[in-house]
This record gives sequence, C-alpha cells and structure tokens, in this order.
Amino acid sequence: MVMSWIWSGIVLLSLFCAVLTGNGSALAAAVPQGAQAGVTLALSMAGSICLWTGIGRLMEHAGMTAALARLLSPLLRRVFPGTKRDPVLARELSGNICANFLGLGNAATPMGIRAVQRMSRSDGIATDEMCRLIVLNTASIQLIPANVAAVRASLGCAAPFDILPAVWVTSVCSAGLGVAAAWLLGKALRHD
Repeated sequence: MVMSWIWSGIVLLSLFCAVLTGNGSALAAAVPQGAQAGVTLALSMAGSICLWTGIGRLMEHAGMTAALARLLSPLLRRVFPGTKRDPVLARELSGNICANFLGLGNAATPMGIRAVQRMSRSDGIATDEMCRLIVLNTASIQLIPANVAAVRASLGCAAPFDILPAVWVTSVCSAGLGVAAAWLLGKALRHD
C-alpha cells in the first residue's frame, strides 16, 4: 500500500514538472517508448530466467541441493546456527545462496522466503539469522551474474561477462560489510 502511494507521488511529480517546464509533449512521447522498452527487456530476459530457474528445480529434484547443503554446512552453521537443528532450513539456505552465486535473485527468492518462514518466531520479531539472510540476499555474492549478463546481451553488448572481476570484488565487499554490520548491530541491540 505504501509503495503504491510512493509510485503515484513520483508519477504525479513527474507530470507536474513536465508541465511546469514545458516538456509535456516530450513526456507523452517518452511514456510509450519506455513501456515498449520495458516489455522488450522483460521478454529478452525471460528465456534466461526460465532456463536457470528450471536448472534450480532439477538440482532440487536430483538431490543436488541436499549435497550442496552438506558441502556448505560448515559455513552455514557459523552464519546461521539454526541449520544445526533444521536440515530443511539448511537445504533452503544452500539453494538460496547457490542461486545468488549464479546471479539469479529471482530463483533465489522462493527458497529465501521458505527459509525465513522456517526461521520466524511467533512474536513476529525478526531474528538475527533472518536479518543476516536478508542482508546476504540484498548484497549477494555473485560468481556468475547471469541476469545482468542477459540484460547486457539483450542490449547488444559483445562481451556481456567482461564485468566479472568488478562484480566479484563489489559483491564480496558489500556482502562482507553487510553481514558485519548486521552482526554488530545485533550485538549492540541485545545489550540495550
């Protein structure tokens, strides 16, 4: 509900500014062009999204996510101690992390939602583990930014993966700083 008010405010402000500056006709011409570009981009990305989402489902049905959960268990137990008691949570988290490694935030989202549901408390207050998961999903470490590469390829980039070193450095830095901040804030708030 709040987001609809924010977007409505942005649209109204844009209309007001366009009329005030005399650019109403330019805005009227830009609206259908922007809508067409959005649909074209969405259709060009659909193939990549469907492919990687299908691969994720196949991995889940083949038991690969359970194997990944065992492989990632030392790391998961440190960052998410609840995985020691809940193997389903460990499987959902490992699938979520692996999807984010591949730059597939849209495929990671359902697994992240299921993990948060397993972490949730009855009082409705977010746990430290939930906050860390949200931080890791927001600033995910990406080894292969598949969606970004698909967008770059659809826009005519000759080498859509030439951004890999920059993606690796920035994603590791942002995820590391985010988890550190979540940990420090969790410690600080518990002492109050």
